This record gives sequence, C-alpha cells and structure tokens, in this order.
Amino acid sequence: MTGVWVCGAVLVLASVFGLVRARRDGRLRVRAKDDAVRLSPAELGGELGGRATLVQFSTAFCQPCRATRRVLAEVADMVDGVSHVEIDAEAELELVRRLDILRTPTVLVLDASGRVIRRAAGQPRRADVIAALGEAV
Repeated sequence: MTGVWVCGAVLVLASVFGLVRARRDGRLRVRAKDDAVRLSPAELGGELGGRATLVQFSTAFCQPCRATRRVLAEVADMVDGVSHVEIDAEAELELVRRLDILRTPTVLVLDASGRVIRRAAGQPRRADVIAALGEAV
C-alpha cells in the first residue's frame, strides 16, 4: 500500500512541476542580474539594431529554435530599427556562461546601447516580443 501512495505523490508532484514550467516557458521577464549586462557588437557577431536588438541563443539540435528564429525574424522585419542576431550557444560557451544561459532557445531583448531589457527561456510568443520591444524602443 505504501508503494501506491509514493507513486501517487510522485505523479502529483510531476504534474505540478509540468504545469508551472509550461506557464513560465517563453515569458519575457526582467531579472535583477540582467540590468547591468551590456553586449557589444563584437560579442554578438553582428551590429546592434538602431532601436533594439533581438538576440537568440540556439543549438543545432533544438527544434523550438527554428520556430523562434522565424518569429524573431518576422518581428524584426515588422519594426524599423530592430535587428535579429542568432548565436550558436555551443560555439560561444564563454558568453553563454557569462549570461547564465541554461537552455535553448533563450531570447534577449537589447536596447539601442546593448543593455539587456528582457529575457525569455523557451519559445516566446510574437505578441510578447512586440510588447518587450515597446519598452526597449
């Protein structure tokens, strides 16, 4: 009978964890650590946008990275002065460690000076990216 209780408790805990993670996945939010972080064009491997930059950290085997790439490219094309830069997380391990990137895709929204305004782990929704750009611009 104890095994049934343990199994039930594990199922409940796993369900709660899954629901919390699904709710937080892809949400663009501010972290206290990110306030002082600035990225230069040399670190990005591309120019900063005139008004804002969308930075995506991805890997070759990441399926959600492809959909994220499309969303960010579409938003960058829609909004003047916004550029999209994709960084291979495997090739830039020093930058990944410095920025505390734990999973892919991770999206950073930078203002015109390269300061991190928002951050999302997971695939963000288009509306959330546009709203985050409103703060950066």
